[in-house]
Amino acid sequence: MKKILYIPAGILLCSFILLPPKEIKISKEKVLEQMTRSNDYLMKRWPDPGVNVITNRERPSNLWTRGTYYTGLMALYSIDRQEQYYRYAVDWGESHEWNMRDGINRNANTHCAGQTYIDLYNIDPKPERIANIKKAIDIMVDSEKKDDWWWIDAFYMAMPTITKLGLVEQDEKYFQKMYELYLFTKESHGGDGLYNEADGLWWRDENFKPPFKTPGGKNCYWSRGNGWVFAALARVLDIIPEDAIGYEDYKTTYLKMADALVSIQRKDGFWNVSLDDPEDFGGKESSGTSFFVYGMAWGINNGLLPKEKYISAVNKGWEALIKEAVHPDGSIGFVQATGDRPSDGQPVTYDSKPDFEDYTIGAFLLAGSEVYHLAK
Repeated sequence: MKKILYIPAGILLCSFILLPPKEIKISKEKVLEQMTRSNDYLMKRWPDPGVNVITNRERPSNLWTRGTYYTGLMALYSIDRQEQYYRYAVDWGESHEWNMRDGINRNANTHCAGQTYIDLYNIDPKPERIANIKKAIDIMVDSEKKDDWWWIDAFYMAMPTITKLGLVEQDEKYFQKMYELYLFTKESHGGDGLYNEADGLWWRDENFKPPFKTPGGKNCYWSRGNGWVFAALARVLDIIPEDAIGYEDYKTTYLKMADALVSIQRKDGFWNVSLDDPEDFGGKESSGTSFFVYGMAWGINNGLLPKEKYISAVNKGWEALIKEAVHPDGSIGFVQATGDRPSDGQPVTYDSKPDFEDYTIGAFLLAGSEVYHLAK
């Protein structure tokens, strides 16, 4: 006679509750609706994409913050091909004569605009769309200098641009130089590089390496700074050939970062401003959170991250953003202003107004574009 295994109902119920979700909880339509609302907010606020941006001073609108927004707009356009989105991006490029802020130069921040210029060239290959960004990148490629990227934000601003240009030109020299610049930042800046292999996270620049510590005695890992890196690696891995120099390093570092980040996500779905020290301006922050959601969702969609481990983090992060950060008009709260450390732009609250908000809307659109592909 076979024995019947008796499992108490409470234990059985708990086993179902503890199973991680297998899909994003909301529909594609709902994700797109939320993305559209935030994008409409920015387009209505800036109906002329070429007008200068005025905060504490006046700046041209092809600066890095707006460049980041347009990477998000192009991600939205990839899933919702509205002519107004394409036209808004083209008008932006044309208003600046497809040039970088301050003209042809090797500053990574100015190269961010080139990501969208190249995307628009790939849609309609007019030579003027990439002529200036090619000149700027070629200055670096043809130079022996390797220390241009002394701050980790530069990875997001420049690496996808160089990768896209390398694909257009079908020339491996772009991948070669990009890896040299990346590797110098990773392993040599500040003596032994800005990446802490042990923690899988990055110091923003050499000023934050030990002996610098948070007030609690921990390493200072800035949320948005690591967000720049994580998103940059995802964007590069998305398009660079697998046999290109640097691919395996980018992939290994991306996976290490994902593992580190998923372990320090807040219970409410956000990530702290200071990633490793909740006592050092620990609160909710939307720009870093958006980049982390984007990077993890992209990893699941592309088979690099196991769904069973990361889908819950993506779910919690996206729900935190749409339920607690996005305002009814599409603007986004809990955004840290521009800066280089957790203390900048504080306090970061639902109603606080950062000096710039366009980069966070761009990051949110990127996150949404990958959550969309995971959604029901």
